[in-house]
Amino acid sequence: MPANKKYLTSSPWQRWMKITAGFFGGYAVMISFFLMLTCFFEKKNVIITGAVIGYVVWALLLLFAFLAKSWWKPWVIYLLLTLSFLLPYLLK
Repeated sequence: MPANKKYLTSSPWQRWMKITAGFFGGYAVMISFFLMLTCFFEKKNVIITGAVIGYVVWALLLLFAFLAKSWWKPWVIYLLLTLSFLLPYLLK
């Protein structure tokens, strides 16, 4: 059964921006989150946890980018999350 056309993104630009937000923005959020965890926990434990759980988190962030109605919301949210997660690491 094909998807209902009213739920699909009609603009190739919006589709491309959602794909890049999920792919690059989700990866940046995931990496910055585990970098933040290295400020509070042992680095070897965070690296092991990041290797196991990181790609699941990245896949979920990729999925959430497609749930937004407009392309700019995931970009703004992912950029703000990345900056807020990187702040403790950079200030350390």
